[in-house]
Amino acid sequence: MLVRHTEVARAWRGRCYGRSDVGLSRAGTRAARDLVDQWTGPVDAIVHSGSRRAAILAGWLGARLGIAPVIDFDWRERDFGAWEGLSWTAIWRATGPAMDGMLTAPDTFRPGGGETTRNLVDRAARAWARLPDGDRVVVVAHGGPIAAVRLMQGRAAIGEIAAFIPAPGSITDLCRDAGAVVD
Repeated sequence: MLVRHTEVARAWRGRCYGRSDVGLSRAGTRAARDLVDQWTGPVDAIVHSGSRRAAILAGWLGARLGIAPVIDFDWRERDFGAWEGLSWTAIWRATGPAMDGMLTAPDTFRPGGGETTRNLVDRAARAWARLPDGDRVVVVAHGGPIAAVRLMQGRAAIGEIAAFIPAPGSITDLCRDAGAVVD
């Protein structure tokens, strides 16, 4: 089960924050509390990316269920390099449609000198493959790695990854036995 962190702090709206360790907004904090309060069903293990915005939710869920969350840094968001912290508008002004390279050149384009889309997908595949044993493992992570796993399970082309990014606070329930092939 993949859970995307809830809404980030207002100061980061419209900005590229990828690997930046940003906190939650007030609404994001309430949404995380609500997710935990409404949680039903058993959980065998909880994994999170180590980023504050994921650790908050994982920690609260772990405290409620009596499970110590485990950090796996491969669930972190994409590394956007020098783009981190910039507004998407400023990035567009500086690069124009070059940012489309994340989808049109997934093996070579490094946004801000950071990680290629292929790097992101490969990292998420490694994280998915080494999840702890159990039928109900909860991973609290980010849009990019969750999209990568959804992409792999849907056997879609890597350039389609943007269509698989879940909304903040969403839960994606996936079968761990499904293959992970990305062209």
